[in-house]
Amino acid sequence: MSLQTAGIHHITAFARNPQENVDFYAGVLGLRLVKQTINFDAPEVYHLYFGDEKGSPGTIITFFPWPNSRKGRIGGGQVGITTYIIPPGSLSFWEDRLKKLGVSYSRATRFEEVYLQFADHEGLRLELVEREEGPASTWSFGGVPAEKAIKGFGGAVLFSTEPQSTSDTLANLLGMVKVGEDVGYARYQAQGEIGNRIDVSLTRMPHGSGGAGTVHHIAWRAKDDAQHAAWRETVAGYGFQPTPIVDRQYFNALYFREEGGILFEIATDPPGFAKDEAPETLGEKLMLPEWFEPHREQIKAGLEPFVVRVLEGDKA
Repeated sequence: MSLQTAGIHHITAFARNPQENVDFYAGVLGLRLVKQTINFDAPEVYHLYFGDEKGSPGTIITFFPWPNSRKGRIGGGQVGITTYIIPPGSLSFWEDRLKKLGVSYSRATRFEEVYLQFADHEGLRLELVEREEGPASTWSFGGVPAEKAIKGFGGAVLFSTEPQSTSDTLANLLGMVKVGEDVGYARYQAQGEIGNRIDVSLTRMPHGSGGAGTVHHIAWRAKDDAQHAAWRETVAGYGFQPTPIVDRQYFNALYFREEGGILFEIATDPPGFAKDEAPETLGEKLMLPEWFEPHREQIKAGLEPFVVRVLEGDKA
């Protein structure tokens, strides 16, 4: 097999209120807001990126927070659960933290791992799992010290309308290796240290509907532009219809929908989020691509302001 992805590059979801979105992902989860920009296809909507200190591939969850968004329904053709990894021995810290901040949670076990499962303010399903893999966080915020902080994605749980087809795509197109099956899930392993374990629900799911609280797409890693171009040829050769390569400023992207209904993206690791900002000030101001810069004031006037802030529960 000539091409194998290292795993997840990023996951993109829908939200509504931008302040509530920032309060949850920066305030509750302790992630860094590494980029605030706009949806290049709908400039009246923010595009917010949260991840580790550098915005490394495999750590980034992104949102389109649009106050007028409809409520979505999680189902087939979507990422059903987004998985984050935390350092070994930190699960009890996160249980205490969620309890303190009023976030309901439960425990689940699959593939001999214990998961702390909960939902964000919109109903987007998330989980935390302890693993040794992946570099330790260097970012701390609010009540989350670096030694307890989220390291990045552990992977994702895919809800498919055609689980066998989705599984075949992970193995035969993306180059993941099947690990096994447990409690109704098939697990596939990618090459990277983070974002590398993908669980497919073996239950055929009815279609979900897009909107706040659901994932729009999941993106897989390509190491550079040359490999990205090769991926486009490979995707087309597999029988899918990839889009042209699109410049997203911080990575290049191509998209296709697999047979289980999930929108897949393949994104390049470079150039990264320090392309237009200094690393120490990432996410502190609205960044626009050059073709939108002449319309900055008009765009800003249509966006709800927000601040990255320490939650009251962490000030006590």
